[in-house]
Amino acid sequence: MSSIIFIETDRLILRQWQATDCEPYIKMNLDKDVMEYFPTILSSEQSLRHINKMTEKIDQHGYGLFAVERKDTQSFIGFTGFSRPNFNAFFTPCVEIGWRMAKEHWNQGFATEAANACLLFGFEKFKFEEIYSFTSIHNLNSERVMKKIGMKQVGKFDHPLLEKDHCLQKHILYKIEDKKH
Repeated sequence: MSSIIFIETDRLILRQWQATDCEPYIKMNLDKDVMEYFPTILSSEQSLRHINKMTEKIDQHGYGLFAVERKDTQSFIGFTGFSRPNFNAFFTPCVEIGWRMAKEHWNQGFATEAANACLLFGFEKFKFEEIYSFTSIHNLNSERVMKKIGMKQVGKFDHPLLEKDHCLQKHILYKIEDKKH
């Protein structure tokens, strides 16, 4: 795995995934607090497969879910970037921005800082006209990041990949448009 840097902020580097990210990524995905708004925690094997998929997407498209590294400690702290949801809904196909940070890096503005930089990257380099984000209606922390990066709520939906009456099925949907379009 290479260490190609795509985006830099004052405190962060958003880059291609590296072998040294595997262990902290596995640990992050085994943390019940980090994975609270996902149907399940991820096994080590699932996390490694996810890294491979994210790496391939970045290699194919020039964007994806980037590994996030703190400049001051050179440590992996999570991911932020773009994906394309693999389900049918009234807003798909679309580009989605998402993030996941290790718990010890919460409430320090890292998700907001990385997401703001990604939005700029997506609008300027890839000419995305609009970018969506969504989460469980219970995930107030992620919704707060959506608001901080200038996204506006555009609706709610039942996530089609979750069973009816699943506690996480109800999702909130946010969107931001490139001001140049």
